[in-house]
Amino acid sequence: MEKIIHVDSEERIDIYISLITKKSRTHTQKLIKEGYVTVNDKVIRKPSFTVTVNDEIKIIEPEPEPINLIPENKPLKIVYEDKALLIIDKEAGLLVHPTGSKTTNTLVNRLLFHIKDLQGINGNLRPGIVHRLDKDTSGLMVVVKNEEAFQKLVELFKQHQIKRKYIALVKGAFTKKEGTIDLPLRRREGEAKMRVTISGKRAVTHFKVIEEIGPYSLITVSLETGRTHQIRAHFSHIGHPVVGDQLYGHREKDILLKRQFLHSYEICFIHPIIGKKIEAFSMLPEDLVDTLNDVRKRWKKK
Repeated sequence: MEKIIHVDSEERIDIYISLITKKSRTHTQKLIKEGYVTVNDKVIRKPSFTVTVNDEIKIIEPEPEPINLIPENKPLKIVYEDKALLIIDKEAGLLVHPTGSKTTNTLVNRLLFHIKDLQGINGNLRPGIVHRLDKDTSGLMVVVKNEEAFQKLVELFKQHQIKRKYIALVKGAFTKKEGTIDLPLRRREGEAKMRVTISGKRAVTHFKVIEEIGPYSLITVSLETGRTHQIRAHFSHIGHPVVGDQLYGHREKDILLKRQFLHSYEICFIHPIIGKKIEAFSMLPEDLVDTLNDVRKRWKKK
C-alpha cells in the first residue's frame, strides 16, 4: 500500500511521518531504514533527514508476511479483553513466541486460535506481542489485537507509561528496605546471559523488601525499563539472585521449586484507544505459594 504526503513544514522525516500517519517513530524509522520511504522519488534511509516545504514523501507499507504457525486450542487465562487488546495471565514454562526450531506450544500459537486476525502485527513470529515474560516467569502480559493498538502500546512502553509490578524471592538480606538498581545491561554475542556493562542499554529496577525469611528476602519489583532478563540480571549482579534461577544463580538444594521465583502480579496503564484506566492483578501461582509456605515454616521463629 502506497501513501503520498505533501510536506508543508520543515522537520525531521521520521518525526514528520509519525505525526501525519499517527504511527510510532520506531515503526517509521524501521520503514525508512529498510528503504520503504522516498522523498521526491529518491530513497531516503536516514531517519534524521530533513524534509522541506513542497517535498513529496512516498511511503510503501510492505505487505504482512504470512504466518506459518499452527493455531493451538490450549488453555489461555484471559484477565481482561476488548476489541484492541487483552491481558493474559501466563503460566510458568510457556514460551511467549516461537524461536529457533520451537514453533509449537507457545503463547503465540494459543493466541492465533483465540484471535483470528493477528497476521502482520509485529511480524510473523511475534504477532500481537508488544512485550514479553521469560519462559519460566509467570503472570500478566499485554497482547494487542490490531496495528493501531500495537503502535500506541509501543509508545506507552517507550515513555514508561505502563506500570508493571513483580514479586520475587531472592537470596540474602538487604541493608535497606527499598532501593533502585540503575545499571546498563547488554548480552555478549553468543551468550544467553545479560551482563552489566558500560556499553549496555540503560536499565532501571526499583524494589522494596516486604518480608525477610531466614536467608531469603521476599521483594516487590517495579520496572522503569524493560530489558531482557532485567530483574534476574540486576539482582544477581548485586548479590541477590532470584531463588531457583539457574542461569543467573543456582538452584537451592533445600527448595524444590523447578523454576525462578518471579511473578508479574500487577499491570496498570491508561488504555491508548478508549482512555480508560486499566488495572489487572494476578495471584501467586500454587508452586510459588507452596515454596513460600515451606520457606516460612523452616525459617520463621515459632
